[in-house]
Amino acid sequence: MMIKVPVGATLLALALVAISVKPQPAAAASAAEINRDADAALSRLYSDVPDARTFGERARGVLVFPNIVKAGFLFGAQYGDGALRRQGKTVAYYNTVAASYGLQAGVQSFGYVLFFMSDSALSYLDKSEGFELGVGPSIVVVDAGKAKAMTTTTMQHDIYAFIFDQRGLMAGMGLQGSKISRVDR
Repeated sequence: MMIKVPVGATLLALALVAISVKPQPAAAASAAEINRDADAALSRLYSDVPDARTFGERARGVLVFPNIVKAGFLFGAQYGDGALRRQGKTVAYYNTVAASYGLQAGVQSFGYVLFFMSDSALSYLDKSEGFELGVGPSIVVVDAGKAKAMTTTTMQHDIYAFIFDQRGLMAGMGLQGSKISRVDR
């Protein structure tokens, strides 16, 4: 079934979404800003979900995206900057982008952390020309309840994702289709 939406209604909705999003500076976040926000995001995650710390301690690398902004009306997009940490130190910077089409409207912000549990998954991130979530190493999205049931013997997947600090008006959320690319800072 195809839904026809008048062009004027689409443009009006896009304009409303655009003016409702908090204005961001034209330049991407600096390395210092990303590191500060990543520190705060990890602290918040470990405070809210203490069992997530076990993932951080066992991970070969931790990719932290402290603030992703997603907006859309029929067409949607999301963007955010993040830091890859190894042994508690930032070793690289990344951004994540995604585009979507469908019945959607609103603005949302959230953060997520990817715990790379294997050297092969981390190597895939390092060598890929734009790592796509849902393609490549297996990813498990973990909620707080499931994290409590995880043990070192049940952590069998390559990557675990924790989504946190969701705010805004969009009902659905997923990481499928997001593209992560290394950037210089």
